[in-house]
Amino acid sequence: MPMEYYLPAFIGVTAAAVVLQACILVAMYLAMRKTSARVEALTAQVSTKVLPTAELAHSMLVDLRPKIEVAVSNVSESSTMIRSQLQRMDAMVNDVIDRTRLQVIRADELVNRTLDKVEETTEMVHKTVISPVRQFSGIMHGLSVGLGAFLGSRRPRRDGVTVPQDEMFI
Repeated sequence: MPMEYYLPAFIGVTAAAVVLQACILVAMYLAMRKTSARVEALTAQVSTKVLPTAELAHSMLVDLRPKIEVAVSNVSESSTMIRSQLQRMDAMVNDVIDRTRLQVIRADELVNRTLDKVEETTEMVHKTVISPVRQFSGIMHGLSVGLGAFLGSRRPRRDGVTVPQDEMFI
């Protein structure tokens, strides 16, 4: 086959391709127009519904900003004051604990010294009062028994009956 026959076939195929491209471009144009209309409608809805809300939010933020700044400043100052008060209270509590500990130690020493003095006083009273009184009582008892034996008196029994002194040894 000669080349002459191929040329009209190639021209036909190229023409079909160009027509097909034109159809595709027209379809794309129509789709883009539809999409553009939808986007414009959506933009209109956004501008009528969302933008006033955004503007309202922006104006509220502008109005509230000084108040928020004052509140943050107050919270910061309050936390600084609370921190300083807590540090002062901590120092005071530690001072009270130290003083209490010192007083407890002093009271313990005082009680120990007092108990030592009571023990010393008890021993001294025992040595100076009770021992001499016992000795004196023993001497007096010995004298009374000696005088009773010397004088020959009868000694009373525990059941109230008197027994002569000679019968006691039997």
